[in-house]
Amino acid sequence: MNIYIHVPFCAQRCSYCDFYTQTQMSLRVSYVRGLLRELEMRRSELQPDATIEHIYLGGGTPSLLSIDELTQIFEQIYRLYPVSSGGEITLEANPDDINREYARGLRELPINRISMGVQSFQEADLKFLNRRHSRAQVYSAVELLRSAGLEEMSLDLIYGLPGQTEATWGDNICQLLSLDVPHISAYHLIYEEGTPLTRMLERGKVTEVSEEASLMFFKMLIERLGEAGYDHYEISNFAKPDHHARLNTGYWLGEHYLGFGPAAHSYDGLVRSYNVPSIEQYTEALEQGQRKHTGEELTEEHILHEYIMTRLRTMWGVNLDDMTTRFGSDATSTLLSRAEPHLSSGKLIQTDNVLRLTPSGVFVSDGILVDLFD
Repeated sequence: MNIYIHVPFCAQRCSYCDFYTQTQMSLRVSYVRGLLRELEMRRSELQPDATIEHIYLGGGTPSLLSIDELTQIFEQIYRLYPVSSGGEITLEANPDDINREYARGLRELPINRISMGVQSFQEADLKFLNRRHSRAQVYSAVELLRSAGLEEMSLDLIYGLPGQTEATWGDNICQLLSLDVPHISAYHLIYEEGTPLTRMLERGKVTEVSEEASLMFFKMLIERLGEAGYDHYEISNFAKPDHHARLNTGYWLGEHYLGFGPAAHSYDGLVRSYNVPSIEQYTEALEQGQRKHTGEELTEEHILHEYIMTRLRTMWGVNLDDMTTRFGSDATSTLLSRAEPHLSSGKLIQTDNVLRLTPSGVFVSDGILVDLFD
C-alpha cells in the first residue's frame, strides 16, 4: 500500500495545467488542518497487516508548504501508519522554491527523493508556459539539493510546444543530461479543455506541432537518453539502473494506494474514489467528521483493460501467466488474437510468455492499445 498526498497550491497557474490547484495561500492553514484530520479518519482503511511502502507529495506545488507544515504532515503519517523504513518518499518541487535553508530542512524530514518540474531550459518556453523559474534556478536548485544530501532526483520536461524546433529540443536534452540526475520524465504537451493554452489554440494564437515533429522529438529523447545509460522503463519515464520511480511503478503494476487532500484519488483494486476538488468543501466536511468524495466500482472489463494498458506501457510488459491466473485463459487468448497483427508487424513481441512493445511499437502505443480493446 502506498500514500499519495495532493497539495493543491500554486503561486501561479501554468498555462497548460488542468489539475485542481489554488493560488490563495491563506487557505494553507485550513488545508493542513483538514489533511491531518483525513489522515486520522482513514486509518481504518488500512488492512491490519498492511505497510505503507512509498509516499508521494504531488500537486500543485508541495514545495510551497513550509518545513513546519511538512513536519506536521509527516509526524501525523508516522504516528498513525506503519511506514516501511526502506521506502521512497517523494516531494514535488519548483526550482525557485529551493534555497539553501529549505533544502536543508527537507533533508531533516523523511523525504529522500525530489521531483522537479523543469519543463524547458529555454527562457521563452518558460514564459510561454507561465512557469515562474528561470534556467539558472534549475541548476541552482539541483546543486543546493545535492549539497544537502538529496541526491535522488527526477526532472520533468515537456516537448511538442508551439514553435519548438529540433535545435531547441536538442538543447533541452543536452542541458538535462549535463545535470546527470538519476531519473527523467518527459511528456508531450496536451491541450486540456478549459486551460489558457487551449483557449489560445482555439483563438488561433498558437499552432500545434505536427505529428512528424512530435515523433522526431520523441525519437531524439529516446536515443539521447539511451546513449547516456538511461532505461526507457515506461512510455514517459527514463531512469538509470536501480533508480526507477517506485511509487509510480506501483501505479502501473496495479498496487493499491490511499490518496489524501482535495481532488486526490484512492484505489483498492475494486473501487476508485475521488476527494472533492475544493479546499473549502474538503475542509468543511472534515470539520464535521466526514469525507466528501465520490467513487466508482470498477467492472471486471475495466480492471482487465487497465491491467493490460498500464503494464504494456512499461518495459516489463504483460505477463501472460499472471494475466491468465487473474482473468482466465479466455481473456489471454482474446488479447493474443487482437495482438496478432502487431506481433506480425514487429510492433509487439512475445518472449518468455511476456507481451511487450518493441521500440517501434512505443511510437504508436496509443493506436495499439485501441486495437487490443476493440
